[in-house]
Amino acid sequence: MAEVPLDMPRIWVEFADPEDAGQRFRCDLTWLTSNWMCIYGNGCQGIYADRPDDGCCTLGAHFTEDADYERVAAVAAELGPDEWQYRDVAYRKGVLRKDNWTEPEDGATKTKVVDGACIFLNRAGFPSGMGCALHQHAVLQGLPPTSLKPEVCWQLPIRRSYRTVELADQTSYLEVTITEYDRRGWGPGGHDLDWYCSGNPEAHVGREPVYRSNKVELVELMGEDAYEELVVRCEAHLRAVTAARRIGNRKLLPLLVHPATLAAQDVRSAERASAAKVEKLAAAAQSQAKHGKKRPRR
Repeated sequence: MAEVPLDMPRIWVEFADPEDAGQRFRCDLTWLTSNWMCIYGNGCQGIYADRPDDGCCTLGAHFTEDADYERVAAVAAELGPDEWQYRDVAYRKGVLRKDNWTEPEDGATKTKVVDGACIFLNRAGFPSGMGCALHQHAVLQGLPPTSLKPEVCWQLPIRRSYRTVELADQTSYLEVTITEYDRRGWGPGGHDLDWYCSGNPEAHVGREPVYRSNKVELVELMGEDAYEELVVRCEAHLRAVTAARRIGNRKLLPLLVHPATLAAQDVRSAERASAAKVEKLAAAAQSQAKHGKKRPRR
């Protein structure tokens, strides 16, 4: 299925931050009510065609601040060789060395790329399974991955950004945008990715919309009270979608529903219709075979 265009229409909502009078949230309802889900290991094609098992971990992760690095460094020191495939690369003389598992890029620090992907990515065939060693460690410890992984990793593909809005009366407020981390979020190189999940119908197969399935991440990004305000608005938006479907207003759906979610739903509807048709034909054939035979003459 084709990826949806980047210039798709979106519906936005704004509301004041309940915990900060000088801050307002601007949230993308089209994205947050979509059915996107992470399909790593279950259909994810990876951002590069020749490395499908890497998912989006090929390039490594940039740390947003010192606290982000320090949190990951503390977890890295806890990982054993049975959890982290490239642990030996990160150590020198029995000590975890920063320059062994990180590297500079564009004036920032990021996780090192080893053998073509992030040093924390366990490859296919590793005994504990492929995937992020930090993520797996969090699951084993019963902790949310947001508490152990680099911020950019657990946020993706949700994007939080900031800008100061100047008003006519010379007052201002901080606008916090919560939206989709689409290809453009990767910079100019994002257009060169061979595959990307957020705009692909293949990944819009979640049973819950993003604002529910990614509650932990959104609460971390917004705060509990702001998240509850978001839920009210997302549920109102979904009621509008239901109303549009009920009256058969197909023209409204591409505006109200993320196009990738809509495409995925269309595929599932077509599959169900095809299966129902096959079942109906089979039932008709069975009925004809049972009742259509002529009685033998006496």
